[in-house]
Amino acid sequence: MYAVIETGGKQYRVQVGDEVFIEKIDGEAGTAVTFDRVLAVSDDNGLSAGTPCLAGAAVDAEIVKQGKGPKIQVFKYKAKKNYRKSQGHRQPFTRVRILAIRA
Repeated sequence: MYAVIETGGKQYRVQVGDEVFIEKIDGEAGTAVTFDRVLAVSDDNGLSAGTPCLAGAAVDAEIVKQGKGPKIQVFKYKAKKNYRKSQGHRQPFTRVRILAIRA
């Protein structure tokens, strides 16, 4: 059994027991989270897809940790003008463990 959920503008295919890195959501480690934007659920009866979301479907998860991704170096310059600008960025993420899929 798996589900396709939408969070943070992205779609994720999840199963019970999976740990997924998603865009940062508020909460501390151990906090329960429910994703109610479920786009599709596949089980023994086949695939059920919503238009765009399934009514009454939800995915229960638990926040495992909050963190930041690897550093990305952003470097801008203009040739022959002595303009150089260096900047770094670390994208925050939330790691969640999928506990249950309710369809």
